[in-house]
Amino acid sequence: MDRVKRILIVDDEVQNRYLLQTILKELGYESETARDGIEALAKLKLGIDLVLLDIMMPGMDGYEVARRIRKDKGASDVPIIMVTSLVSRGDRLRAVEAGANDFIAKPVDITEVKVRIAFLLKMQEAQDAMKQNQKELEGIVAKRTAALRKVLDDMTAAQRKAYEAHVDTIHRLALAAEYKDEDTAAHIHRIGEYCEILGQGLNLPPGEIELLKISSPMHDVGKIGIPDHILLKQAKLTKEEFEIIKQHTIIGFRILSESSSELLQAGEIIALSHHEKWDGTGYPKGLAKETTPLFGRICAVADVFDSLTTRRPYKEAFSNEKAFKILKDESGTHFDPKIVAMFFNKLQEILECQEKYQAL
Repeated sequence: MDRVKRILIVDDEVQNRYLLQTILKELGYESETARDGIEALAKLKLGIDLVLLDIMMPGMDGYEVARRIRKDKGASDVPIIMVTSLVSRGDRLRAVEAGANDFIAKPVDITEVKVRIAFLLKMQEAQDAMKQNQKELEGIVAKRTAALRKVLDDMTAAQRKAYEAHVDTIHRLALAAEYKDEDTAAHIHRIGEYCEILGQGLNLPPGEIELLKISSPMHDVGKIGIPDHILLKQAKLTKEEFEIIKQHTIIGFRILSESSSELLQAGEIIALSHHEKWDGTGYPKGLAKETTPLFGRICAVADVFDSLTTRRPYKEAFSNEKAFKILKDESGTHFDPKIVAMFFNKLQEILECQEKYQAL
């Protein structure tokens, strides 16, 4: 007797996982669930026959999960069905390139789920029959599954803990630089969330938004290398002193460079480029327009707005209205006009974030 097929449901929304579990149970399938890409890649070891994969997930999105499945020698042939509300040809082509076999549109239809899963499973059975005989008896698989699930749960928890520790270390590195400049955790929280809001408005993929949010607070980490008598000077800087201040972009780049971490690589880019200007008059490289990396252009708007509306050693805080005028006046010279426009399009969320961290 053929064993019941086991299907992995990958979705960050609880209600979506529950709905698909209910449908699969009615269709006679067993199911496993995963709430993110890390857990999904771990649970592939449970003898998964097919993956129902959401595309829009925070952190590791569905495209990246599909790519990693295709690189896994033990699971590279597992059929993947993308469950998505994205309908454009470009989105579907991108999914196919990542390794998807088929698509199911949201909201899901039980008949469509039944037909598409049955078709892919039959194709997979034929392929498996040509490659090899069944490796293990059903009884052995059943005995090992419980123990393996426990190991994989522990592995998932350990990987999550390691990632969280990595993010916390980055946060503390950014905080060390900000305290040197007489600031607090509020600034780096605001910068991260301002950048996140702008990234969402610009329709960046969830994975890139996560990178932007976590890495943007490292923009001024190079201030660690600037002498206090210049960094904290309350009077106007001399030309020579300003040249020294400008070096914090290079220092930050050097601190963060040559890391294998995607988060530190993004931080390296932002640290070096967040003082470039749209018209090419910024520093350290004098980049203009789109030659400045997008993350740097986004952080430039977030950082200047926060700096303007925050008390610094050399000035009192400006009102929001005055800061708004400066952003508008310098759109197309200092700032990317598209990002400034998105700032004002998302102004309510920006102000809510500002209020949220005002007391820190």
